[in-house]
Amino acid sequence: MGYNIAIDGPAGAGKSTIARLVAKEKGYIYVDTGAMYRGLAVHFLNRGISPEETDKIKEACRDAEVSIGYEDGQQQIYLNGENITSRLRLEEVGNMASKSSAIPEVREKLLSLQRELARRQDVVMDGRDIGTCVLPDADVKVYLTASSRTRAKRRYDELTEKGIPCDLAQIEKDIIDRDTRDMNREISPLRQAEDAVLVDSSDMTIRQVADAILALCR
Repeated sequence: MGYNIAIDGPAGAGKSTIARLVAKEKGYIYVDTGAMYRGLAVHFLNRGISPEETDKIKEACRDAEVSIGYEDGQQQIYLNGENITSRLRLEEVGNMASKSSAIPEVREKLLSLQRELARRQDVVMDGRDIGTCVLPDADVKVYLTASSRTRAKRRYDELTEKGIPCDLAQIEKDIIDRDTRDMNREISPLRQAEDAVLVDSSDMTIRQVADAILALCR
């Protein structure tokens, strides 16, 4: 049985950045479950399916295979054998992933893969429901959050740096809308596990957040 660190929290809280750093320093495998959902979202978008077409999404799950690989220590997401990692951060993919991940068939598709990885390896896994659903017996559980304005500004800076035009107010609205969806969905809503440690990164550096989590580990 692997040693498992679960990091949950809302979109844009810095989960992936922190989880990668913690995994690197512990020598563990980093598993970005959000990227796996985004991988399925790319499949749905490739099919021309809209987030509201639930029946088509369920049907499309049948011929989608999402797998994880590692190149130079970086997680790569493959959809039916094709590396689609470069498409995962597109806004339309994120919105599709947020909406489609509420569908039980979509979650079931990825759950067994995530649990098997954690059973075999020492992992740092981040997502929305890792500590509450995917790995309820994780050795360390963290709920990482930040204010919506802080999260929007981080995303704005990320997109601006890449030369992608964006609007800060719209990004914050999208984040608040996504929080509402994630916290109120029927299947595995976003919430802090009872035994998770709350870390608010609004006024913390990446190093400070990582150190706070590393201090919880064996």
